[in-house]
Amino acid sequence: MSGGMILLIVVALLILAGLGHRVLDRLRLSDSAALAILVAIALSTVFIPNIKLTDSISFNVGGFAIPMALAIYLFIKAETRKEKMRSIIGALGTGVAIYLMQRFILPADPKSLPIDPNKVYPIVGAIIAYALGRSRRGAFIAGVVGVVISDLIQLILNSINNIPSPTHFGGAGGVDTTIITGIFAVLIAEIVGEAREKAQGGTEKKDMKFDKGHFVSTLGENREEEEDQTGGELNIENEDKSDETGGDIDEKE
Repeated sequence: MSGGMILLIVVALLILAGLGHRVLDRLRLSDSAALAILVAIALSTVFIPNIKLTDSISFNVGGFAIPMALAIYLFIKAETRKEKMRSIIGALGTGVAIYLMQRFILPADPKSLPIDPNKVYPIVGAIIAYALGRSRRGAFIAGVVGVVISDLIQLILNSINNIPSPTHFGGAGGVDTTIITGIFAVLIAEIVGEAREKAQGGTEKKDMKFDKGHFVSTLGENREEEEDQTGGELNIENEDKSDETGGDIDEKE
């Protein structure tokens, strides 16, 4: 069994064990939806062959169509322009970095490397995707779309130079660089986010709670509780001050 498929199984087991609930909340996914996506990726990898668009261009349902659909869904669900811009910049930066690494850094002969290049791309791509995408959603979008962009760059250059080299988007299915990069990017975002939270002695969003994929202000709730405790005699400055987003705050990085 390949390393990519093992990674999918490990992620599925973590979800079943309830250890990925908070991450999935931030990705706007329920446990059942995430498991369904993983199963669809695995099954399509095994039973659905690459779909040819032309003689030199093809794509895989599990390795390209499903992760791209998820990335588009997450992009639509990102409720701040800032996060969307970070996702776009992250995808472009990741795509260019992977292409340049493939073209100018890694040797043409994969056998000359002590590690498979297909394992290097996801790691480097995930780090760049998180650094530019910042949030978990942004990191996943940047990781998945970034790999696709690197393939597009190669496809365009091949067409310009009349090189008849085939391009397979997500050709390896569930073990493709596209999927692995997205998962690694989210894992890095979660690890770094947890470390930052512990280093600063707790979350920056002390007056918020996380509800259905959003950070929601609890200032009103706290005030009601304090008023109940003080018999309604509570003087709070700027009582009319409200958050610009109406109390519905997305991930703030």
